[in-house]
Amino acid sequence: MDEQRWIVGIDVSKDRLDVHVLPSKEHFTLSRDEAGLAALTERLAKQALQVVAMEATGGLEGLVVCALHAAGMPVRVVNPRQVRDLARGLGMLAKTDAIDAAMIARFAEVAKLTGADVPGPQAQHLSALVARRRQLIGMATAERNRLQQAADRHILRSIQRLLRSIEAELESADGDIDQAIKNSPLWCEVAKLIDRQPGVGSVTTRTLIADLPELGRLTGKKIASLVGLAPYPHDSGLMRGKRMIRGGRASVRTVLYMATLSAVRHDAILKSFHQALIARGKPPKVALAACMRKLLVHLNAIVAKHYAQIEQTT
Repeated sequence: MDEQRWIVGIDVSKDRLDVHVLPSKEHFTLSRDEAGLAALTERLAKQALQVVAMEATGGLEGLVVCALHAAGMPVRVVNPRQVRDLARGLGMLAKTDAIDAAMIARFAEVAKLTGADVPGPQAQHLSALVARRRQLIGMATAERNRLQQAADRHILRSIQRLLRSIEAELESADGDIDQAIKNSPLWCEVAKLIDRQPGVGSVTTRTLIADLPELGRLTGKKIASLVGLAPYPHDSGLMRGKRMIRGGRASVRTVLYMATLSAVRHDAILKSFHQALIARGKPPKVALAACMRKLLVHLNAIVAKHYAQIEQTT
């Protein structure tokens, strides 16, 4: 036990933390507050850790990640779907907080996970601002749809007032995002590089900086896979199925889709590439996905070159 490193799975809920430890299979519960986090870090600090893993839970995990990372522990946030797939594969159909914590630890063990870099406060702030902007856009779209269907004058005025309020919040969010980027000289330079690409606008630039900090740090293949633009084979025996993209970061993929629609009309290289794919009989969606991947890999190479130049001068 002294030689083997602990693998810790934590199921994070609104009020508490369910913690499962491997290989001892110990389970304990703490409150998700300052006292609980202090007790957790004190308890884990005494052990040799391989990884402390938890699922992405829409933001609830953020406080726990920051506390553990500040204590110097190897933290990893995992995809809930992958954990649930493992549970189903093991025949574990029941679902409780304790079972979820055990499955997270088991997933970390099978996948041989180790700690990953955690975004700093500045990066987390920008990511939260960009996420809030997406929420406001969704709210505005929903209200505009209701505006088209509403017949009652009172309801119409209510929707219009709410739309004005949302638009004001959007303007404020855009200003906050721009200021956050201006506060970082590195982000400013990266934003300028990305903005030079035809078809790429401010929304795409902001999202790439906030939600894809790995841009320029990975190879083209790895960045495409991370975003969910790498086609995976679907073969069995002599059967050769269609390759499909799946998973990845939906927020990044969404803005890349809109940027690519514009880029295939205004960027000569992407336009030629897209037309060649269509001429070869590729379905429009497949051709566009290939262009999205090509655009992402191109932006990754540009930012990687910039980082390399910075390292050479330091």
